[in-house]
Amino acid sequence: MTAITLCDSTLRDGSHPMRHQYTREQVSAVAGALDGCGVPVIEVAHGDGLAGSSFNYGFSGTDELELLTAAREAMDDARLAVLLLPGIGTKDDLKRARELGAAVVRIATHSTEADISIQHLGLARELGMTAIGFLMMAHMTEPDELARQAAIMAEAGAEVVYVTDSAGALVPDTAAARVGALRDALPDEVAVGFHGHQNLSLGVGNSLAAIDAGARWIDACTRGLGAGAGNTPTEILVAACARMGIETGVDPLKIADVAEDVVAPLMPREQIVDRDSLVLGYAGVYSSFLLHARRAEERFGVRASDILLEIGRRKAVGGQEDLIIEVAAEMAAAREAASA
Repeated sequence: MTAITLCDSTLRDGSHPMRHQYTREQVSAVAGALDGCGVPVIEVAHGDGLAGSSFNYGFSGTDELELLTAAREAMDDARLAVLLLPGIGTKDDLKRARELGAAVVRIATHSTEADISIQHLGLARELGMTAIGFLMMAHMTEPDELARQAAIMAEAGAEVVYVTDSAGALVPDTAAARVGALRDALPDEVAVGFHGHQNLSLGVGNSLAAIDAGARWIDACTRGLGAGAGNTPTEILVAACARMGIETGVDPLKIADVAEDVVAPLMPREQIVDRDSLVLGYAGVYSSFLLHARRAEERFGVRASDILLEIGRRKAVGGQEDLIIEVAAEMAAAREAASA
């Protein structure tokens, strides 16, 4: 029987649609409930990782260190994970997270910039953490080059390297091709992971294709609560895996209860594939850009979907949120000039 390690990111990727306003009580309730139904790894952080609370990315309603503490206190068996983007989070941030009980860290870079993860992955190993490399916007990089980048992370100490479909732009065959390329290139002792989004409504399908291609760590968010149209829904993935004989260690009925009774009531809205989030996947745009584009729509009177299409044409990557304002302002000026 194939077995996977499931990492639930409701309390990290889900921070995006929550506008980073998770409370200590919400984090405690969700972390405790996920732990209670067997989820082995639970990720907690600002949506943009440790130290992400800022003007550019959105201020947190509650300090992330308090949220980490709340999650750790609520969990009996699961391992606490954090995300760190070099250039946003620092080594000191990682050390503090470790002191508060984080046992797993995912070091995230753009899919062609693995070299900036080296010192952080090394520190994670020194701290006794499970060190994971996270290659974001993986659809923008061909499988062979993505595998070369993954090898850099593995050589730096990563025990798992993820194909991270940040835009939800991959489809089953392109997801499987990238996972397969990593599996062929990396040593047997280094696992391959997959992180999916629902912008093309393919989070579960892509995750199953990734497992078939050799991925053994899979990300999901309960009720799909994540950036864009959301992430691979944990409860659906677990049920599908159970039907296919893939072992997750998670009780399918209990996680369905958590989705319905614990997570759904705190969501600002249901995760759906609407026009704007569909454009994210179609145009290959970073999923966390969705709320920024909608704010720009309100400010400039330009449709968010049109902004996102142009952002995709310019091949923007994570960290270029300021480009959204630039594009919206240019579109608004062009409209006014045409009217004149």
